[in-house]
Amino acid sequence: MIQIFWYIYAALLATSTIGFFIHGGYRSPVFLVDLAFTVISWVGLFGFVTHHQIFTPFVWQVVLAAVVLWDLLFFFFIKSHVTVEDPEAGTASMTIISGALMLVLLGPLYYALFQYAF
Repeated sequence: MIQIFWYIYAALLATSTIGFFIHGGYRSPVFLVDLAFTVISWVGLFGFVTHHQIFTPFVWQVVLAAVVLWDLLFFFFIKSHVTVEDPEAGTASMTIISGALMLVLLGPLYYALFQYAF
């Protein structure tokens, strides 16, 4: 039963990224780098969900560290310099809410990568 939830989660992540791609969200080179990190983390999620060993655990340990570091840097620092947002979107309360939402949405991905790496 829990396996179905992982498949649903992976499908939701893929759907949101494909929607972002269709609406022209990956025009900037920085967003293309983000897409590369996303696709690499999906490969790990796929290996975790299907119980297939793709690469070695050490590779996934490095990938986990790189993905978490990239997501934090991208979300809190890089993205704000690349996109044009509402002035209200840069407030501290919006940043905290957005960060919490990011953790809720990407937390299961980080958990899966951690379980897959170790």
